[in-house]
Amino acid sequence: PTRRSSDLLVLVLLRDITEARRVEAMRADFVAFASHELKTPLASLSGFIDTLRGHAKDDPEAREKFLTIMADQALRMRRLIEDLLSLSRIELREHVRPSDPVDLLGVVSDVADGLTPVAEQSGVEIGMTAPAGLSKVLGDRDELAQVVQNLADNAIRYGRSGKRIEISLEPAEKSGRPFIRLTVRDYGPGIAKEHLPRLTERFYRVDAAASRARGGTGLGLAIVKHIVNRHQGSLQIESELGRGSAFSVLLPVAPDPSGRR
Repeated sequence: PTRRSSDLLVLVLLRDITEARRVEAMRADFVAFASHELKTPLASLSGFIDTLRGHAKDDPEAREKFLTIMADQALRMRRLIEDLLSLSRIELREHVRPSDPVDLLGVVSDVADGLTPVAEQSGVEIGMTAPAGLSKVLGDRDELAQVVQNLADNAIRYGRSGKRIEISLEPAEKSGRPFIRLTVRDYGPGIAKEHLPRLTERFYRVDAAASRARGGTGLGLAIVKHIVNRHQGSLQIESELGRGSAFSVLLPVAPDPSGRR
């Protein structure tokens, strides 16, 4: 039989690829930034190796100077690679919620003890405050230690002019649920408001030259953000020029074994 035109059907399929394109662009930017960050110290190392093989070969003073710079550049590359690997591991597990009760005060104490020599070398005092009987949080101890480590390390690096940083823990509540608030505060130069929304972006720096000079990789706060997301928490940044900065993390309290919070 002859098919009538009214019997013909047309299927139209619309697919929104905006998010896929955005992720693809982010991945391309990330690779470009990572390549650039690695390329700079690598070029520096290659240049100094050529110099040491050439006219500086028989100059002990120049050799010592160049070897010191090369060691700094190699350390910078190592830090960057470690942070890249850390960020990759965290992103792979970001959808898996941690389920262990963690003593956050113990984590903070261990990190503070480990950072004390670095703080003393920078002329910075580390203060800690926490109430007695603080509840445990639901989390991954190693990742939470990395959060405290990154925030405290940043406070020492960039807030050292304030001579002290404070790490505090306190009970909090959000949407009727119990949380613990971790705050790392410094009294350094502070950060202009226009930079605050972008601080957790990968490789974003307020002052790129100063960050590199102090050993920063531009990934510390991105790592913090992803860990906090995995823990179903939140990160808040407050800063005022000339008065320092405060980074606060809210983490959910672990359920009581008896069924109570």
